[in-house]
Amino acid sequence: MPADILQRKETSFVLWRAANVTPPPALVIGELQEGAPVSLTGVRQISLQLVPGFTDLWQVAASNCQLVDGHVYHYWFEVPVNRPGFPANARLRITDPTAGAVDWRVLGPRVAAPFTEDDRYPAAIVKFSNGKLLPADIDGATGAFANEPALGTLPPNNRIVIYELPTTWTRSAEVGGRDMGVGTFRDVTALIDANVQGENFADLDVMQLGRSYLTEIGINALELLPPADSIYDRQWGYGTTNYCAPDFELGFPATYSLPVPNRDLAMLVGTCHENGIRFFADQVMAFSKNNPYLEADCDDFFILDPSANKSDPDAHNSRGQDDGNLRNAFGATLFRYAKMVQAYDPISGQSLSLSPARQLMKTALYRWMTDFHIDGIRMDSVENVTNWDFIGEYKDLGRALNQQRFANEGLSAAAADARFLVVGEELTEPLNILNKTLDGLWHENFKRYVRYALLGQNHPDEPTFESTVRKMIDCRLFGYSDMAQAVIYLTSHDVEGFRNERLFNFFTNNGVADAEKRAKLAFACLLTAVGVPMILAGDEFADQHDLFGPGGVVTQDGGKQVDPVNFTRLADDWRSRIKDYVSRLTALRTSYDALAVNDTAFIHVDFDDNKRVLVWQRGVAGSDNLVVVVANFSDYGSPGGVNGEYVAPNWPGISAGKKWREVSQGYDAPNAGREPIFPWEAKVYAVF
Repeated sequence: MPADILQRKETSFVLWRAANVTPPPALVIGELQEGAPVSLTGVRQISLQLVPGFTDLWQVAASNCQLVDGHVYHYWFEVPVNRPGFPANARLRITDPTAGAVDWRVLGPRVAAPFTEDDRYPAAIVKFSNGKLLPADIDGATGAFANEPALGTLPPNNRIVIYELPTTWTRSAEVGGRDMGVGTFRDVTALIDANVQGENFADLDVMQLGRSYLTEIGINALELLPPADSIYDRQWGYGTTNYCAPDFELGFPATYSLPVPNRDLAMLVGTCHENGIRFFADQVMAFSKNNPYLEADCDDFFILDPSANKSDPDAHNSRGQDDGNLRNAFGATLFRYAKMVQAYDPISGQSLSLSPARQLMKTALYRWMTDFHIDGIRMDSVENVTNWDFIGEYKDLGRALNQQRFANEGLSAAAADARFLVVGEELTEPLNILNKTLDGLWHENFKRYVRYALLGQNHPDEPTFESTVRKMIDCRLFGYSDMAQAVIYLTSHDVEGFRNERLFNFFTNNGVADAEKRAKLAFACLLTAVGVPMILAGDEFADQHDLFGPGGVVTQDGGKQVDPVNFTRLADDWRSRIKDYVSRLTALRTSYDALAVNDTAFIHVDFDDNKRVLVWQRGVAGSDNLVVVVANFSDYGSPGGVNGEYVAPNWPGISAGKKWREVSQGYDAPNAGREPIFPWEAKVYAVF
């Protein structure tokens, strides 16, 4: 069953939760008039009526609003302000908190101080068609899926490689410097569909017709940094404003005459599915930027200053109740997830004791699952969400909705669960929240361990280099029980602080002269380790960080969220070679059975004469489905160069008619286990 409020919105304009209702909230509605600037025509105000049986649900039937069939309308809800420090008799036009589309070109009127420009909310958009109200773009497009493949053809969790893609990109400018812009939904589609050309970045080689860059790399899961609508001029989008609407800017390339985010996001997800790529939505639920509920019902949805309310159950993050663990809104406003009120439930339609913020997020999840067919969720900053009960409820709802999609095709719940994943970012990795609360976590320790290994150093928590590599390669040694519980990465978008920088910058900051060799070694580790590999866009060609804060370091305000992906660097031969190397290993990772199971064994280690050579085997021992990695984390090279050999004892035997192939360089290897090795190199062998 769909969420009750979304059903109601099919025939009525519906406002849930307004704390001040004297006078009652009203609908303000009109039609767009193109011009410079755009404006609304035929604007009228219609009072909302309280729905019988509820004290917090207001609506007016579309049939009472003199709407014309087939027309698209812009609207706000006008409410008495309910925000500490602001006059309670003031009225503001706010965006419908469950709007399916918004238009940031059309803002509510200016209001006198203490209100600011930030208190001008964008109009929501709706289409009236055959007596129904539909979430739609300005041209009436609602977003449609056609020719989607059967759900069972999408890759399961144990075979995916995720590509984490920011939506701020750059190119080299003609006369020095850099041009920055928004990598829109359409631009991302052009990275996948060879028949689509980019818009904002139409000049990039990776955007050209006939090119399908992401399928060249071989990734089969795309995690787009927050695709929901945000007031931020993109940056990386961590400050959602309108949770049920796709981002206005991502649906408005510079070449378009009008924004179409619903259409373009549906096209992007459909294109992903047609190419065997799952779509993960990055959800920011701890805090919101300029959310309309700040005006309509502030205290029930938000805690404004945890430091001033330390005894409030919503004041602290999940890591502790001390002053060092107050929740952090990062310039936005924190949602409440502990406070309960008696209210209309937008999910069930009943009057219940509930957390309004929890139910708002669940409503948005219905929208993303039902209308945009997402296949996974990455939850941002779960320590700042802090409420494990809610996170578990959210995960369970996502799984139930996904199971229903699969059931509609006659597929089992097990098939659905194998193709849906809810992952949280909590960098201290509290494993006790797995299974019941979350399916998986970002395995931050993989990044930390692999970076020490790439310098030939022990991790400070490990007594030996061997234990550093063993734990790096097998997440179960950290306490994970399955590979799908740990998302592993060399770099994430969190590039702030010591050893969090992009991989290329990490090498240069540590005096590594040959970034190509070490980058390839890094990817050999990532793509053969136990876990779900994730690649930060650009790392596959050693993109580098260019923007820094004071002192030449990345900070929250200086470079972290504004340093974009620069696809023009692929023109460098050495970077292109890294990309090709990554592509070969990604193809192995997504298709080869030995890398889809947890089975891992170290069959040889060698630390004699300053060597740091380790050999690990993936796959079921004794089978003909094996991957063996010979990794050299040292300056040692076997004597004789290309004519030399390094003997790796305990090399597994294979059946007659089978052969070893070195995958990273692409050659048959009849002498596997006795080939030369070179400094800071890994060779990856598989049985075929």
